[in-house]
Amino acid sequence: MSRQGKVSVIGSGFYGSTTAQRIAEYDIVEEVVLTDILEGKPEGLALDMNQSRPIEGFETRVTGATTHADGTGYEAIAGSQVVVITAGLPRKPGMSRMDLLEVNAGIVGGIAEHIAVHAPEAVIIVVSNPLDEMTALAQLRSKFPHQRVMGQAGMLDTARFTHFVAETLKVPVSSVRTLTLGSHGDTMVPVPSRCTVDGEPLARLLPAEKIEELVVRTRNGGAEIVGLLKTGSAYYAPSAAAARMARAVIEDSGAVMPVCAWVTGEYGISDVYLGVEAKLGRAGVESVIETELTDAETAALHEAAEAVRSKQADVAHM
Repeated sequence: MSRQGKVSVIGSGFYGSTTAQRIAEYDIVEEVVLTDILEGKPEGLALDMNQSRPIEGFETRVTGATTHADGTGYEAIAGSQVVVITAGLPRKPGMSRMDLLEVNAGIVGGIAEHIAVHAPEAVIIVVSNPLDEMTALAQLRSKFPHQRVMGQAGMLDTARFTHFVAETLKVPVSSVRTLTLGSHGDTMVPVPSRCTVDGEPLARLLPAEKIEELVVRTRNGGAEIVGLLKTGSAYYAPSAAAARMARAVIEDSGAVMPVCAWVTGEYGISDVYLGVEAKLGRAGVESVIETELTDAETAALHEAAEAVRSKQADVAHM
């Protein structure tokens, strides 16, 4: 098997370490680097993952590196094609994603600057919350072109929507197609008009009030898990989404995925990071793909854009 390139994952919590493991097990890159500010933690996790290689049959090696606020340790990410930022505080029960804004802005902003120094050609995938704002901040602080900085949100939210539909109708998840756009938060825009089951419109299979119930549950999907866990937040589904995005970039696949991307006129919206469908490749977001929406869905997307625009403007001063 041909392996090429290098992916780095910043932050070795449950989210980061699971993302690193998934990418390593794809066996498509030479190296995955896992970093953290906790001395020895990323090195220990990397050693453990490497010892799973003979069992799972992959050759990608995992390197752990302890990093510091002054930038030492970040030399380990040099040459990365993709850097995934997972660092930051997770939500606790009762917290919104926006409650994390100030503290995570300090963390993500510093990381973006270190990435610019040590991996200046990388594509950055942000997963730290609040997602839309942290994606905008990472672009501002790295000074990378907008297409090389994106956020992971729509992949996860769409997966949650798909799961809820499949469970409700008791059908395989592979038979369900859904889509969510907008923000990763209160102004998330699930798109029922694009939802099908074995090609049949969802509206023919479920009443409108049941679809709306699933939409609301999707919008609150992260909070539901946080409430059940009581300590920590989701990481299995989020890491799967981030890893798939990284894979699309590494393989230059041109896969179309719902992500947080910079829009420049699509849907009549400009100059904001927003959840949209995008074609991903080696350069990051190669293009934003517009899809047909109902008038109500379009209006909701515009509302989401204005909500996140004001918050993204705030991070410019952080």
